[in-house]
Amino acid sequence: MRRAIALSETARGTTSPNPPVGAVILDARGEFAGEGVTQPPGGPHAEVMALRQAGEKSLGGTAYVTLEPCVHHGRTPPCAQALLDAGVSTVFYAVPDPNPVAAGGAKTLEAAGVATHEGLLRGDVERGPLRAWLHYARTGRPHVTWKYASTLDGRVAAADGTSRWISSPESRAEVHAIRATLDAIVVGRGTVLADDPALTARTADGSPLPRQPLRVVVGTGEIPAGARVLDGSAETVHVRSHDPEEVLALLAGRGAVDVLLEGGPRLAGAFAGAKRIDRILAYLAPALLGSGPVALGDAGVATITGMHRWAVEGVTMSGSDVRVSATPVH
Repeated sequence: MRRAIALSETARGTTSPNPPVGAVILDARGEFAGEGVTQPPGGPHAEVMALRQAGEKSLGGTAYVTLEPCVHHGRTPPCAQALLDAGVSTVFYAVPDPNPVAAGGAKTLEAAGVATHEGLLRGDVERGPLRAWLHYARTGRPHVTWKYASTLDGRVAAADGTSRWISSPESRAEVHAIRATLDAIVVGRGTVLADDPALTARTADGSPLPRQPLRVVVGTGEIPAGARVLDGSAETVHVRSHDPEEVLALLAGRGAVDVLLEGGPRLAGAFAGAKRIDRILAYLAPALLGSGPVALGDAGVATITGMHRWAVEGVTMSGSDVRVSATPVH
């Protein structure tokens, strides 16, 4: 199952609105026979890819899948049936499918005599490669991660507006790698005017990575004609609104599952006030500015009892920065 999880990570950002699933097949003796990941929309699912590689070795074998095999016939045939046709005798899956249209694969397998086991490394999958998709499947909304970099006193720029570079080279490289796995990056028009970001996924030398997310600029005013966000290196959408619900509805309509909110403070405050941030990824640089813009604008909190509470799920180092990952406490 750990191998299936690692495989599914390689498919993140390529399968939306479908889940990035990984699968591993062992033969009847418990030896490796095949593995696979879900292909881009319209292509085979992970189980089918793994079964193709395993061939006849699947007979009497065991399948490890990060998500319950689907039972419905969409653009591709049901994965549960593919496992039955291959003669697999046992299936382990980490997470039951929350989509009522696709769920039920385990019951289909059990009814045909296949031993099924739910929950193996479920937490690892729910916090890892399927985090965003599970949220999307359960709520109908894209999963939003608010990413920001600040000094230890919470400043995202100096008093004169300069902000490059607060975070370390290692943090910036990590963020670019994350961007390449996402469906969309969202910023406010103010950030475009102040920083002129490209909002692309790049290597350390500035070369574009193979996959680029959709760039979304939020705000009612025009985007300057020469802005880098309009350079044609990736698609850009201008949402003429400040309403998080309108932004998310547009993204959901485009099949976006995993979204990165990058700023600025006003837009982040609007999303926080609407309770539409599902994860915070903060890079805290060991530095102080004492003045300048802060990371978060007005989030609708008038008194201490209205403070938004978050649970820290991880603290790691990223170069010289402290990286904090947190999720909301409901």
